Parts: sequence; C-alpha cells; structure tokens
Amino acid sequence: MPRPPVLPVLDWKGIFNNARTYDVWIAEGETPENREQMEAARKAFALDPQVEGFLNALPRPVHVIAFAEDWCGDVVRHAPVLQKMADAAPNLDVRYLYREDDVDAFARFLTNGGEAIPKFVFLSGEFVECGNWGPMPAPCRELIARGKACGDVAAARKKVSALYEADPSMRMVVMELLDHISVASALEP
Repeated sequence: MPRPPVLPVLDWKGIFNNARTYDVWIAEGETPENREQMEAARKAFALDPQVEGFLNALPRPVHVIAFAEDWCGDVVRHAPVLQKMADAAPNLDVRYLYREDDVDAFARFLTNGGEAIPKFVFLSGEFVECGNWGPMPAPCRELIARGKACGDVAAARKKVSALYEADPSMRMVVMELLDHISVASALEP
C-alpha cells in the first residue's frame, strides 16, 4: 500500500499573527448588508451565564483561525456567535482569513472536497492544531450529505433551515464550539 502524502508543517503562529482581527475583517467586508447583519447579530446574541462562566475561566489561551468571507450565509450566521464567545473570554483570541490568504492551510479543511466556509481551526496556546469546525453544526452537515447521497440537496437545505429555525439561541453551534475550545484549552488529556 502506498504511503499517504506528507503534508507540510504549517506555521500556525505565523498564520494567526498575519490574520485579521474581527474589527479589521468586518470593516474590509465586501457585502455591506451582510456586515450590518453580522454586527447586529453579534450585539443581539446572548450567551447563557454558564457558557460565559466557562469562557471567562479558560485555564489557558486558545487561538482560533476563522476562514470566513462575508458573502456566505453560513459565515453570516456563525461568525457572530464565535466572535461573541471570544468577546466573553479573555483567553480566546480569534483571527479571520479569506480562503485565498492561505490556500495551503485552507486546503486541509475542505468539506467533502468542497471549499465550504466558515472553517474555524482551534489552536492551543502553543499554536498546536486541536480541531476544526464548520461550515455548520454536525446535524446540518449530515443532512446536506444525505441530500447529496439521494440527489435532493434542495430538500436537505430546507431541513437545515428548519433546524436553524428550531434553534434561535444557536445552542447547537455554541455547544460544538465549546467542545473544541475545551479541547484546545485542556491542561491534561
């Protein structure tokens, strides 16, 4: 059996340091109505007190690289949630990249071979890759995969929309992001 290709080691710290803060990223956006919608969503979004307490008490730094572009509906829906979590956590720092900013890094996070965004890459305080999330919560990704398998992506998208409507507090997203943050901030296995 042939050996799989060895991917080059990425300088996650360098990539992170060259990425944009939320304020710079949102100001550079190309879709004014989506920028306004994301800012309004971020301001209106409320985290549960337990979630805020967990985020405020992170035992060590967590860095997140968000591959995101403001024209994408999933980015408009999920980037404000991640940023609101970062706003509540002194040890959670998020930076934003466009896909073309680092093609080699983004290529590692394709979804079923496609360039779906957002993709959030979770890094420890030492910039060790600990996981990734996106472009949507796991139940939604499964619905899209099932829709592709049976040839009815439109029906799958309707079901995804229904899941989002049934979860206006974005609990699904928050819980999945918290899982990744917990891993990246772990003090022991």
